[in-house]
Amino acid sequence: MSRVIREFDDAGTVRRVLDELDFTATGGSLVAITGPSGSGKSTLLHLLGGIDVPNSGRITVSNTDLTGLNETDRTLFRRRHIGLVFQFFNLIPTLSVIDNLRLPLELCGLESDDSVIMPWLERFHLQNQASCFPDLLSGGEQQRVAVIRATIHRPTLILADEPTGNLDESQGRIVLELVRTVADEGTCVIMATHSRSASECADRHYRLSDGKLHESSPD
Repeated sequence: MSRVIREFDDAGTVRRVLDELDFTATGGSLVAITGPSGSGKSTLLHLLGGIDVPNSGRITVSNTDLTGLNETDRTLFRRRHIGLVFQFFNLIPTLSVIDNLRLPLELCGLESDDSVIMPWLERFHLQNQASCFPDLLSGGEQQRVAVIRATIHRPTLILADEPTGNLDESQGRIVLELVRTVADEGTCVIMATHSRSASECADRHYRLSDGKLHESSPD
C-alpha cells in the first residue's frame, strides 16, 4: 500500500486512523502487526482485504489495484486471492467441518471432492472431526479448521485478525505453528495480534501507532 489515508467521522469529528501509510509484504513472509486497541490494526487488514476502501492512496495485491475496483469486483478478487482468519473462527455452524472447507473451493470453481479436502485434515490431525459440526470442536480445533479454510484455495494473501486471541497458550501455539507453515510454503500472511508469542514467530514485526507503522522487535 502507498500513502494510504483512512479517516472516520466520529460524531462530527474527523478521526484519522491511518496516516499516509506505506507498507509492503512479500510471498512466503509472516508479518505481525501490533498496537493498542483502537490503533487501526483491523482497519488495516480490512483495507488489505478489500473489505474497506481508503480515503486516498493505493492498495495493490497480486498486481491488482484494489482501490480501482468496485465493490463487486473486490469481492470476487477477495474470494479467489485472499484468505481471512478471525478471532472467533466464523465457521458456518450448520455445516460440517468438511463442508466448511468445501465452500471456498466451490466459490472459486475449484475441485471440492473429499479427496481434495481430506489430505488437509489429515495433515493437521483433524481427519476424525471431518463430519463434526463446529460446536463439537474445541476452540483450538475450530481455529485450525478456520486457518485451513483460509488456505485451501491457495490464495496469495492471508489476513489473520487476532488468530490466537480466543485460545489458551497450548492451543494458540498449535495455531501459530500452522500459520507459520502456511507462510513457509509461500503464502504472504499478515496478522494483527496482541500476543508476544505470535509476534516472535513472525519474520517481521510492526507496531501501529498514531496512524503509522514502525518496524521493531516484539515488545
